[in-house]
Amino acid sequence: MPILKVRTNVTLPSDLQLAFMKTASKAVARMLGKPERYVMISLDTDGSMLFAGEEAPLAYLELKSIGLPDDRARDFSSDLCRLVSRELDIPAERIYIEFTDAPRSMWGWNGATF
Repeated sequence: MPILKVRTNVTLPSDLQLAFMKTASKAVARMLGKPERYVMISLDTDGSMLFAGEEAPLAYLELKSIGLPDDRARDFSSDLCRLVSRELDIPAERIYIEFTDAPRSMWGWNGATF
C-alpha cells in the first residue's frame, strides 16, 4: 500500500535504477513498519526539471500510504533525503517531498479496498 514516486533530472543506467528501487523499497518498508510485499516504488529519471532557476540535479518525491502519521513527516523527510542524496548524488536542499495519508476506503488492491 505505500508508494514512493521519485522524479529526477538525473540520468541513470537501468542497472542503477533497479538497485536504487530495491534499496528504496526496503527503506520505505522499514520506515513505515509495513511489509515490503506491499511497497511500490516508481522511478522516473532524466526528466526535464528546473529548481531555483537551475537544472542542477534535483528530485521530487511523493510518499503515499495508509495511516501515514503526520507527526513523523520530519523523520521521513530526513530519511528519504539521506537515501536520495546517497544513492542519486542529489543534495538534500534540491529535494522536495510530498506526503499523503490515504484513507483505507480510497486505496484499492486485489479487487477490493483496504
